[in-house]
Amino acid sequence: MLKRLKTSLFLASSALLLSSTVALAAKQPLTIDVAYLQFQPERPPALSNVLPEPDDAGLAGAELGIKDSNTTGRFLKQKYQLTQKITTSAEQMLQDGQALYNSGIRLFVVNMPSAQLQQFSAAMGNDALIFNAGSQADELRTDVCLNNVLHTTPSRAMLTDALGQWLNAKRLKEWLLISGNQPEDKAYANALKRTAKRFGAEIVEEKQWSFDTDLRRTAQNELPLFTQTDEYDVVVVADERGDFGEYILYNTWYPRPVAGTQGLTPVTWHRVVEQWGAAQLQSRFDKLAERWMTGKDYAAWAGIRSIAEAVTQTRSNNATELRSFILSDKFQLAAFKGRKLNYRTWSGQLRQTIPLIHPRALVSQSPQHGFLHPVTDLDTLGFDKPESRCRMQ
Repeated sequence: MLKRLKTSLFLASSALLLSSTVALAAKQPLTIDVAYLQFQPERPPALSNVLPEPDDAGLAGAELGIKDSNTTGRFLKQKYQLTQKITTSAEQMLQDGQALYNSGIRLFVVNMPSAQLQQFSAAMGNDALIFNAGSQADELRTDVCLNNVLHTTPSRAMLTDALGQWLNAKRLKEWLLISGNQPEDKAYANALKRTAKRFGAEIVEEKQWSFDTDLRRTAQNELPLFTQTDEYDVVVVADERGDFGEYILYNTWYPRPVAGTQGLTPVTWHRVVEQWGAAQLQSRFDKLAERWMTGKDYAAWAGIRSIAEAVTQTRSNNATELRSFILSDKFQLAAFKGRKLNYRTWSGQLRQTIPLIHPRALVSQSPQHGFLHPVTDLDTLGFDKPESRCRMQ
Protein backbone atom coordinates (compact mmCIF):
# COMPACT_ATOMS: atom_id res chain seq x y z
CA MET A 1 0.00 0.00 0.00
CA LEU A 2 2.75 2.41 1.00
CA LYS A 3 4.71 1.45 -2.11
CA ARG A 4 1.72 2.20 -4.34
CA LEU A 5 1.25 5.57 -2.60
CA LYS A 6 4.88 6.52 -3.17
CA THR A 7 4.58 5.53 -6.82
CA SER A 8 1.43 7.63 -7.22
CA LEU A 9 3.09 10.62 -5.58
CA PHE A 10 6.13 10.23 -7.85
CA LEU A 11 3.97 10.08 -10.97
CA ALA A 12 1.92 13.06 -9.85
CA SER A 13 5.00 15.18 -9.13
CA SER A 14 6.55 14.15 -12.47
CA ALA A 15 3.40 15.15 -14.32
CA LEU A 16 3.34 18.48 -12.50
CA LEU A 17 6.99 19.11 -13.33
CA LEU A 18 6.39 18.21 -16.99
CA SER A 19 3.37 20.47 -17.27
CA SER A 20 5.31 23.33 -15.64
CA THR A 21 8.17 22.85 -18.10
CA VAL A 22 5.77 22.84 -21.06
CA ALA A 23 4.02 25.96 -19.75
CA LEU A 24 7.36 27.71 -19.27
CA ALA A 25 8.47 26.75 -22.78
CA ALA A 26 5.20 28.04 -24.19
CA LYS A 27 5.86 31.41 -22.59
CA GLN A 28 9.32 31.73 -24.11
CA PRO A 29 9.27 34.05 -27.15
CA LEU A 30 10.42 32.83 -30.55
CA THR A 31 13.70 34.65 -31.19
CA ILE A 32 14.43 35.86 -34.71
CA ASP A 33 18.02 37.00 -35.27
CA VAL A 34 18.60 39.21 -38.31
CA ALA A 35 21.88 40.71 -39.49
CA TYR A 36 22.21 43.96 -41.43
CA LEU A 37 25.41 44.26 -43.47
CA GLN A 38 26.47 47.28 -45.47
CA PHE A 39 29.50 47.64 -47.70
CA GLN A 40 30.13 51.38 -47.87
CA PRO A 41 33.20 52.26 -49.93
CA GLU A 42 34.51 55.80 -49.90
CA ARG A 43 32.33 58.03 -52.03
CA PRO A 44 34.06 60.32 -54.51
CA PRO A 45 32.96 63.96 -54.29
CA ALA A 46 30.04 64.80 -56.54
CA LEU A 47 30.26 67.98 -58.57
CA SER A 48 26.71 69.15 -57.93
CA ASN A 49 25.18 66.93 -55.28
CA VAL A 50 23.61 69.35 -52.81
CA LEU A 51 21.68 66.58 -51.01
CA PRO A 52 24.14 63.77 -50.18
CA GLU A 53 22.77 60.42 -49.05
CA PRO A 54 22.82 59.93 -45.25
CA ASP A 55 25.60 57.70 -43.93
CA ASP A 56 23.05 55.45 -42.21
CA ALA A 57 20.77 55.09 -45.25
CA GLY A 58 19.47 51.53 -45.07
CA LEU A 59 20.50 50.87 -41.47
CA ALA A 60 17.88 53.23 -40.04
CA GLY A 61 15.20 51.49 -42.12
CA ALA A 62 16.29 48.09 -40.79
CA GLU A 63 16.16 49.43 -37.24
CA LEU A 64 12.62 50.71 -37.78
CA GLY A 65 11.65 47.33 -39.27
CA ILE A 66 12.89 45.59 -36.13
CA LYS A 67 11.06 48.08 -33.91
CA ASP A 68 7.80 47.69 -35.86
CA SER A 69 8.12 43.89 -35.78
CA ASN A 70 8.68 43.84 -32.03
CA THR A 71 5.65 46.08 -31.50
CA THR A 72 3.37 43.32 -32.76
CA GLY A 73 5.78 40.54 -31.82
CA ARG A 74 5.24 41.16 -28.11
CA PHE A 75 1.66 39.92 -28.45
CA LEU A 76 2.68 36.98 -30.64
CA LYS A 77 5.61 35.91 -28.43
CA GLN A 78 8.17 36.86 -31.04
CA LYS A 79 11.42 38.69 -30.34
CA TYR A 80 13.38 40.29 -33.20
CA GLN A 81 17.06 41.10 -32.74
CA LEU A 82 19.29 43.03 -35.16
CA THR A 83 23.05 42.75 -35.53
CA GLN A 84 24.64 45.42 -37.71
CA LYS A 85 27.95 45.51 -39.53
CA ILE A 86 29.06 48.41 -41.75
CA THR A 87 32.48 48.38 -43.39
CA THR A 88 34.43 50.08 -46.15
CA SER A 89 36.31 46.87 -46.98
CA ALA A 90 34.82 44.16 -49.21
CA GLU A 91 37.09 41.58 -47.59
CA GLN A 92 36.01 42.60 -44.09
CA MET A 93 32.37 42.44 -45.17
CA LEU A 94 32.75 38.80 -46.19
CA GLN A 95 34.55 38.00 -42.93
CA ASP A 96 31.77 39.66 -40.93
CA GLY A 97 29.15 37.73 -42.86
CA GLN A 98 30.93 34.42 -42.33
CA ALA A 99 31.29 35.09 -38.60
CA LEU A 100 27.58 35.87 -38.30
CA TYR A 101 26.72 32.75 -40.31
CA ASN A 102 28.96 30.62 -38.06
CA SER A 103 27.17 32.08 -35.02
CA GLY A 104 23.90 30.67 -36.32
CA ILE A 105 22.35 33.66 -38.11
CA ARG A 106 20.69 32.75 -41.41
CA LEU A 107 18.60 35.88 -42.07
CA PHE A 108 20.39 38.84 -43.66
CA VAL A 109 19.42 42.27 -45.01
CA VAL A 110 22.28 43.69 -47.06
CA ASN A 111 23.12 46.98 -48.72
CA MET A 112 25.97 46.50 -51.17
CA PRO A 113 26.74 46.74 -54.91
CA SER A 114 26.07 43.88 -57.30
CA ALA A 115 29.62 42.45 -57.35
CA GLN A 116 29.85 42.28 -53.56
CA LEU A 117 26.32 40.88 -53.29
CA GLN A 118 27.26 38.02 -55.60
CA GLN A 119 30.33 37.24 -53.47
CA PHE A 120 28.29 37.41 -50.29
CA SER A 121 25.58 35.13 -51.70
CA ALA A 122 28.14 32.50 -52.68
CA ALA A 123 29.81 32.64 -49.26
CA MET A 124 26.59 32.19 -47.29
CA GLY A 125 25.20 29.07 -48.95
CA ASN A 126 21.65 28.01 -49.79
CA ASP A 127 20.39 27.71 -46.22
CA ALA A 128 20.69 31.49 -45.75
CA LEU A 129 18.02 33.99 -46.78
CA ILE A 130 19.40 37.33 -47.98
CA PHE A 131 17.34 40.43 -48.76
CA ASN A 132 19.00 42.77 -51.24
CA ALA A 133 18.18 46.31 -50.12
CA GLY A 134 20.94 48.04 -52.04
CA SER A 135 21.68 46.93 -55.59
CA GLN A 136 19.31 47.86 -58.42
CA ALA A 137 21.40 46.04 -61.05
CA ASP A 138 19.17 44.55 -63.74
CA GLU A 139 21.44 41.54 -64.28
CA LEU A 140 20.63 40.27 -60.79
CA ARG A 141 17.03 39.77 -61.98
CA THR A 142 17.80 38.39 -65.45
CA ASP A 143 21.10 36.55 -65.83
CA VAL A 144 22.97 36.46 -62.51
CA CYS A 145 20.48 34.38 -60.56
CA LEU A 146 21.15 34.14 -56.82
CA ASN A 147 18.97 31.44 -55.34
CA ASN A 148 19.32 32.62 -51.73
CA VAL A 149 18.60 36.31 -52.47
CA LEU A 150 15.31 38.21 -52.60
CA HIS A 151 15.24 41.81 -53.82
CA THR A 152 13.27 44.44 -51.92
CA THR A 153 14.82 47.32 -53.85
CA PRO A 154 13.42 47.68 -57.38
CA SER A 155 15.63 47.14 -60.41
CA ARG A 156 16.61 50.02 -62.67
CA ALA A 157 14.30 48.55 -65.31
CA MET A 158 11.36 48.79 -62.90
CA LEU A 159 12.17 52.45 -62.25
CA THR A 160 12.59 53.42 -65.88
CA ASP A 161 9.50 51.44 -66.94
CA ALA A 162 7.48 53.33 -64.31
CA LEU A 163 8.70 56.59 -65.85
CA GLY A 164 8.22 55.33 -69.41
CA GLN A 165 4.59 54.44 -68.76
CA TRP A 166 3.87 57.95 -67.51
CA LEU A 167 5.67 59.59 -70.45
CA ASN A 168 3.75 57.33 -72.83
CA ALA A 169 0.44 58.28 -71.20
CA LYS A 170 1.35 61.97 -71.63
CA ARG A 171 2.42 61.36 -75.25
CA LEU A 172 5.96 62.56 -74.60
CA LYS A 173 7.54 60.17 -77.04
CA GLU A 174 10.64 61.95 -78.38
CA TRP A 175 13.47 61.88 -75.88
CA LEU A 176 16.86 63.56 -75.57
CA LEU A 177 18.97 61.22 -73.44
CA ILE A 178 21.84 62.66 -71.41
CA SER A 179 23.98 60.31 -69.34
CA GLY A 180 27.02 60.63 -67.13
CA ASN A 181 30.27 58.72 -67.49
CA GLN A 182 30.00 56.59 -64.34
CA PRO A 183 29.22 52.84 -64.68
CA GLU A 184 25.94 53.35 -62.79
CA ASP A 185 24.95 56.12 -65.20
CA LYS A 186 25.58 53.86 -68.18
CA ALA A 187 23.48 51.11 -66.57
CA TYR A 188 20.60 53.56 -65.98
CA ALA A 189 20.92 54.84 -69.56
CA ASN A 190 20.69 51.25 -70.85
CA ALA A 191 17.54 50.76 -68.80
CA LEU A 192 16.08 53.95 -70.31
CA LYS A 193 16.86 52.70 -73.83
CA ARG A 194 15.12 49.42 -73.10
CA THR A 195 12.11 51.32 -71.74
CA ALA A 196 11.97 53.59 -74.79
CA LYS A 197 11.86 50.58 -77.09
CA ARG A 198 9.27 48.85 -74.92
CA PHE A 199 6.83 51.76 -74.89
CA GLY A 200 7.35 53.11 -78.39
CA ALA A 201 9.44 56.20 -77.60
CA GLU A 202 12.22 57.51 -79.84
CA ILE A 203 15.57 58.72 -78.56
CA VAL A 204 16.25 61.56 -81.00
CA GLU A 205 19.80 61.95 -79.71
CA GLU A 206 21.99 60.60 -76.95
CA LYS A 207 24.66 62.74 -75.34
CA GLN A 208 27.17 61.98 -72.61
CA TRP A 209 28.12 64.60 -70.06
CA SER A 210 31.88 64.45 -69.65
CA PHE A 211 32.72 67.98 -68.52
CA ASP A 212 34.71 68.37 -65.33
CA THR A 213 33.20 71.68 -64.37
CA ASP A 214 31.34 73.36 -61.55
CA LEU A 215 27.86 73.91 -62.96
CA ARG A 216 26.92 76.19 -60.10
CA ARG A 217 28.78 78.90 -62.01
CA THR A 218 28.43 77.90 -65.65
CA ALA A 219 25.10 76.06 -66.09
CA GLN A 220 23.32 78.95 -67.84
CA ASN A 221 26.10 79.20 -70.40
CA GLU A 222 26.98 75.57 -71.04
CA LEU A 223 23.72 73.60 -70.84
CA PRO A 224 21.60 75.41 -73.46
CA LEU A 225 24.28 74.78 -76.10
CA PHE A 226 24.82 71.22 -74.87
CA THR A 227 21.11 70.41 -75.26
CA GLN A 228 20.77 72.03 -78.69
CA THR A 229 19.72 69.29 -81.12
CA ASP A 230 16.66 68.07 -83.04
CA GLU A 231 13.48 68.98 -81.22
CA TYR A 232 12.43 66.70 -78.38
CA ASP A 233 9.47 66.34 -76.01
CA VAL A 234 11.42 65.57 -72.86
CA VAL A 235 14.99 65.33 -71.58
CA VAL A 236 15.72 62.06 -69.80
CA VAL A 237 18.76 62.06 -67.53
CA ALA A 238 20.97 59.24 -66.24
CA ASP A 239 23.09 60.77 -63.45
CA GLU A 240 22.80 58.59 -60.36
CA ARG A 241 25.57 60.29 -58.42
CA GLY A 242 24.28 63.81 -59.05
CA ASP A 243 27.22 65.29 -60.94
CA PHE A 244 25.22 67.47 -63.31
CA GLY A 245 21.57 66.40 -63.52
CA GLU A 246 20.17 68.97 -61.09
CA TYR A 247 21.26 71.76 -63.41
CA ILE A 248 19.58 70.40 -66.54
CA LEU A 249 16.20 71.68 -65.33
CA TYR A 250 15.28 75.08 -66.84
CA ASN A 251 18.57 75.29 -68.75
CA THR A 252 17.69 73.24 -71.85
CA TRP A 253 17.73 74.69 -75.37
CA TYR A 254 14.03 73.95 -75.76
CA PRO A 255 11.83 74.59 -72.70
CA ARG A 256 11.00 70.97 -71.99
CA PRO A 257 10.40 68.82 -68.91
CA VAL A 258 13.28 66.82 -67.41
CA ALA A 259 12.88 63.29 -66.04
CA GLY A 260 14.97 60.34 -64.92
CA THR A 261 17.47 60.54 -62.07
CA GLN A 262 16.58 64.24 -61.77
CA GLY A 263 13.41 66.21 -62.44
CA LEU A 264 10.43 63.84 -62.46
CA THR A 265 12.04 60.87 -60.77
CA PRO A 266 10.91 57.26 -60.27
CA VAL A 267 11.93 56.18 -56.77
CA THR A 268 11.60 53.33 -54.31
CA TRP A 269 10.38 55.74 -51.64
CA HIS A 270 10.33 59.43 -50.79
CA ARG A 271 9.13 61.69 -48.01
CA VAL A 272 6.33 63.07 -50.22
CA VAL A 273 4.58 59.66 -50.24
CA GLU A 274 1.86 60.07 -47.61
CA GLN A 275 -1.16 58.15 -48.92
CA TRP A 276 -2.25 54.62 -47.94
CA GLY A 277 -1.13 55.10 -44.33
CA ALA A 278 2.39 56.07 -45.39
CA ALA A 279 2.28 59.25 -43.30
CA GLN A 280 2.36 57.08 -40.16
CA LEU A 281 5.41 55.20 -41.45
CA GLN A 282 7.12 58.49 -42.30
CA SER A 283 6.33 59.83 -38.83
CA ARG A 284 7.71 56.74 -37.06
CA PHE A 285 10.87 56.91 -39.13
CA ASP A 286 11.37 60.63 -38.51
CA LYS A 287 11.01 60.04 -34.78
CA LEU A 288 13.60 57.24 -34.89
CA ALA A 289 16.19 58.69 -37.28
CA GLU A 290 15.44 62.43 -37.19
CA ARG A 291 15.58 62.66 -40.98
CA TRP A 292 13.63 61.68 -44.09
CA MET A 293 13.21 58.06 -45.10
CA THR A 294 15.19 57.18 -48.23
CA GLY A 295 14.66 54.42 -50.77
CA LYS A 296 17.39 52.31 -49.17
CA ASP A 297 15.76 52.76 -45.77
CA TYR A 298 12.45 51.59 -47.22
CA ALA A 299 14.03 48.57 -48.93
CA ALA A 300 15.73 47.49 -45.70
CA TRP A 301 12.51 48.04 -43.75
CA ALA A 302 10.61 45.93 -46.30
CA GLY A 303 13.15 43.12 -45.93
CA ILE A 304 12.69 43.01 -42.15
CA ARG A 305 8.92 43.23 -42.46
CA SER A 306 8.89 40.40 -45.02
CA ILE A 307 10.70 38.22 -42.49
CA ALA A 308 8.27 39.22 -39.74
CA GLU A 309 5.19 38.53 -41.87
CA ALA A 310 6.52 35.08 -42.78
CA VAL A 311 7.41 34.32 -39.14
CA THR A 312 3.91 35.31 -38.04
CA GLN A 313 2.28 33.04 -40.59
CA THR A 314 4.59 30.03 -40.24
CA ARG A 315 5.44 30.30 -36.50
CA SER A 316 9.01 29.46 -37.51
CA ASN A 317 12.38 31.21 -37.60
CA ASN A 318 13.92 28.70 -39.99
CA ALA A 319 15.26 30.53 -43.04
CA THR A 320 14.41 27.72 -45.46
CA GLU A 321 10.79 27.56 -44.28
CA LEU A 322 10.47 31.35 -44.38
CA ARG A 323 11.85 31.51 -47.92
CA SER A 324 9.41 28.85 -49.08
CA PHE A 325 6.47 30.74 -47.60
CA ILE A 326 7.60 34.14 -48.93
CA LEU A 327 7.77 32.76 -52.46
CA SER A 328 4.33 31.12 -52.17
CA ASP A 329 1.02 32.60 -53.29
CA LYS A 330 0.01 32.87 -49.61
CA PHE A 331 2.47 35.68 -48.84
CA GLN A 332 1.36 39.32 -48.80
CA LEU A 333 3.22 42.33 -47.46
CA ALA A 334 1.37 45.42 -46.29
CA ALA A 335 3.91 48.06 -47.31
CA PHE A 336 2.15 51.46 -47.53
CA LYS A 337 2.13 51.54 -51.33
CA GLY A 338 -1.59 51.15 -51.93
CA ARG A 339 -1.31 47.43 -52.76
CA LYS A 340 -0.52 44.15 -51.03
CA LEU A 341 2.92 43.21 -52.31
CA ASN A 342 4.52 39.84 -53.02
CA TYR A 343 7.60 38.39 -54.71
CA ARG A 344 8.20 37.21 -58.27
CA THR A 345 8.87 33.51 -58.03
CA TRP A 346 11.35 33.48 -60.92
CA SER A 347 13.71 36.29 -59.84
CA GLY A 348 12.89 36.94 -56.18
CA GLN A 349 11.99 40.57 -56.93
CA LEU A 350 9.44 42.27 -54.71
CA ARG A 351 6.56 43.42 -56.88
CA GLN A 352 5.78 47.01 -55.97
CA THR A 353 4.33 50.24 -57.21
CA ILE A 354 6.81 53.00 -58.07
CA PRO A 355 6.19 56.61 -57.01
CA LEU A 356 7.00 59.33 -59.54
CA ILE A 357 8.01 62.42 -57.61
CA HIS A 358 9.61 65.81 -57.70
CA PRO A 359 11.29 67.05 -54.53
CA ARG A 360 8.12 68.46 -52.98
CA ALA A 361 5.23 66.37 -54.31
CA LEU A 362 4.07 62.98 -55.49
CA VAL A 363 3.09 63.33 -59.17
CA SER A 364 1.86 59.83 -59.95
CA GLN A 365 2.39 56.18 -59.18
CA SER A 366 3.08 53.42 -61.70
CA PRO A 367 1.90 51.08 -63.09
CA GLN A 368 -0.23 53.60 -64.95
CA HIS A 369 -3.87 52.94 -65.74
CA GLY A 370 -4.31 50.99 -68.96
CA PHE A 371 -1.09 48.97 -68.88
CA LEU A 372 -2.40 45.44 -68.61
CA HIS A 373 -0.86 42.07 -67.79
CA PRO A 374 -2.39 38.56 -67.67
CA VAL A 375 -1.24 38.03 -64.05
CA THR A 376 -0.79 41.45 -62.41
CA ASP A 377 -0.13 44.92 -63.78
CA LEU A 378 2.81 45.13 -61.35
CA ASP A 379 4.63 42.82 -63.76
CA THR A 380 4.50 45.52 -66.44
CA LEU A 381 7.39 47.09 -64.51
CA GLY A 382 10.82 45.56 -65.03
CA PHE A 383 11.64 42.14 -66.41
CA ASP A 384 8.70 39.77 -66.76
CA LYS A 385 9.12 36.00 -66.51
CA PRO A 386 9.75 35.38 -70.25
CA GLU A 387 12.46 38.07 -70.20
CA SER A 388 14.44 36.51 -67.34
CA ARG A 389 16.59 33.40 -67.26
CA CYS A 390 16.21 33.15 -63.49
CA ARG A 391 14.06 30.47 -61.88
CA MET A 392 14.13 30.36 -58.09
CA GLN A 393 14.57 26.77 -56.90
